[in-house]
Amino acid sequence: MNRIDRTPSSAGEAVLDYLDGEFRVVRPGAFVRCAATGLPIPLEELRYWNVDLQEAYASPEAKLERLGVKR
Repeated sequence: MNRIDRTPSSAGEAVLDYLDGEFRVVRPGAFVRCAATGLPIPLEELRYWNVDLQEAYASPEAKLERLGVKR
C-alpha cells in the first residue's frame, strides 16, 4: 500500500484525553464512541464527557444512563 492508497487517519476513531471544559487529541480521527450507547460521535458534535472515567457521551441522557442515575 502506498501513501495515496491509505485511508486518512482523520477518517477513523480518535483517541482523546478528556479535560475540564476541553479535550486534547491523542490520536487524530473523525469521531469517538459513546460509552453508553456505542454510537459514533463526530468530534465537532462532542459536548459531554467524564474527566474521571475518560469517557465520551452522545447526550446528557446517555451520560446519566452510563452512571446509573435513575430519572
